[in-house]
This record gives sequence, C-alpha cells and structure tokens, in this order.
Amino acid sequence: MGGSEAFVVTPSASRLSAQERASALVDPGFGKIFTDHMVTLRWSEGSGWHDARVRAREPFMMDPASAVLHYGQEIFEGLKAYRRPDGSITLFRPEENARRFNRSAMRMAMPELPETLFIESVEWLLKLDGDWVPEGEGSLYLRPFMFANEVFLGVRPASHYVFCVIASPAGPYFQQGAKALTLWVSDRYSRAASGGTGAAKCGGNYAGSLIAQMQAAARGCDQVVFLDAAERRWVEELGGMNIFFVMEDGEIITPPLGTILPGITRDSIIELARSEGYAVREARYSIEDWEADAVSGRLRESFVCGTAATVVAVGEVRRLSGSFEIASKAPGPVTQSLQTRLLDIQRGRAPDPLHWCRTLGKIAGL
Repeated sequence: MGGSEAFVVTPSASRLSAQERASALVDPGFGKIFTDHMVTLRWSEGSGWHDARVRAREPFMMDPASAVLHYGQEIFEGLKAYRRPDGSITLFRPEENARRFNRSAMRMAMPELPETLFIESVEWLLKLDGDWVPEGEGSLYLRPFMFANEVFLGVRPASHYVFCVIASPAGPYFQQGAKALTLWVSDRYSRAASGGTGAAKCGGNYAGSLIAQMQAAARGCDQVVFLDAAERRWVEELGGMNIFFVMEDGEIITPPLGTILPGITRDSIIELARSEGYAVREARYSIEDWEADAVSGRLRESFVCGTAATVVAVGEVRRLSGSFEIASKAPGPVTQSLQTRLLDIQRGRAPDPLHWCRTLGKIAGL
C-alpha cells in the first residue's frame, strides 16, 4: 500500500470534551488514561499490508484460538510526543523506533512494516489526538504494536497480523529530581541469553522479568537489574531500561549490545556524552567490579535510561550478599547534565544539532 491517502479516517463520535480532557491531563500517571483514537493496519499472506484505518479506540474482537494467545508472536515500541513552547508537537527519533520495530519483527518471524507506514500511522494518530499532548513536563506516550491474529493452533509463524498504535498521556515515569533509585540484583533470573530474544522488544521478555521485579519490590527496591545468563556476573540491563556507569576519570561505561535491548535513549545518551567530550566505552562490567568501584570511589555515578523513564540516577544496589551505595546516593553532575540536555532537545528548549526531532506543526484535533 502507498501513502497517507490509503488511510480511511473515521473520527470518534464520542471523543472527550475539552473540559474532560483537561481534567484527565491534570495527573495522568503512566499508562492509565488513553486518547480517543487508534490506528490499525492488517497483514495477510498474499495481500501484504492493507486496511489502514484511523478510528475510535475500541476493544479488539479476539478468537480464543488466535495465535498470539498461544505462541506469543507479539512485538511493540514506545516513543513520545512533546509539546513545544510554540505549541508545535515533536517526535523524538521515530525513524529509529521504526527500524527497531522491524528488527524485532524479523527476530519473531513476523512481517516487517515499511518505515514510512510506521511513521505515518503515528502522525495520523497525532492529527486526531494532538490535543492530548500535554503542555509543560508531560508527554504523550505512543505505543505501536503488532500481534498474530490467525485462528490456528499449529506451531509456525502466523499468516495474519494486526498492527496498531494507541496513545496515553504521561507524567514523569519517575519524578525528575527525586531521590536516586534503589536496585535489586537478581541472582536467580535472567532476562535474556545469547541467541535469545533480548534484543527484540517483545512482550515475553517483559513477562519473564516480572517475577524478579516483584522480588525487588518486596525488598524495598525500585527496579531489578539482571546479570548475564551464562556466568551470572556481567551486568546487562534492567527490566525495561539500559544502565550506565560514570568513572572518576570521566569515562562512561555501558554494557554492550547483543543480549540486551538496543535502547534509543541509550544510543542518544552515548552520542550526547561523546559530543560533550566524555569517553564512552561499551564493555562488559561485572557485579563484583560495580561493588568494588563504588566502595573505593572509582565509580562516581550510575544511571539508567529509557523512553518512559528518560534518565534516572542509581543511588543504592542491593543483593543477597549485602548492599552498596553509589557516591552520595543522589543524581551526580554527569547524570544531571545528560538528562537536562536530552530533555531540552526533546522539548525544543535547546538546539537539535543531530536533527533527532520531527516537528509536526501546531496540530489540533480534527
């Protein structure tokens, strides 16, 4: 299928009023409130992508034998739309989300979606629901996803899929400026292994991390951090965020790709840090070195990052053998500098020399 003229647009007859929407935006939390519309496309063997629609958000009718419910062929993305001071709306590096979406699709034996269609789908949703993008420090979280809906119980790639984009207004995932996070090191569970699906953004990776996250919460921790599956000593990532280590000489270390998700925020932080003169090294870093460097003072800061969380400091790490603190248990200068620079670019408060932002103009609902 071709350009935007292929999308059939049917505005919702029951969209919220401006007053109701304003009330919902006062304290939206994260992932609890949804906008009026959604975008859907379908794929079938022999026909490819078709039936592009922008319509009222509503439940899907699912047959109990739908393949996704049994074999988990499902992938998703997460990106944000920001309201700039001039009223325009900006997307941050959506092309990278489209490319990662297709890498996930390839790994999960699902059809790839042309990058132009991915971005058009997101922009069409913003054309109808642009008024949901909050002003100030909030954002509109966009969730593109795809799942297998063939009615079939055989173990093979499905022949029918649905792609959808929904949106949810969001406040800060973690309050900016709040205390640094406390992490729990999982000694039993791994998030991914070599040859597995760690680099794909699929639901099973997150489902498999939830029991470890529950253990972290039971120990008073904010998040869980996973070690490698083979040796259980190399720090990899959190349940939904990448991690960085800032050394006393200014070097920044982050775990290498392969078994972890190639975060777009991770990549952006690496580029921003290097542009500010920091040496960034993608290298394995062990839990033993993390503790020893924190105790000795060689490690000055540690932070995590992701689309939802942006950049958040780590203050304390707990594990079965004990715990250790990172410097003063507060966001350090490097963490704060990178967080501020990233947010300022995303929100149009600073120049965008790398042309990461895609500005959509002063969009209002149709």
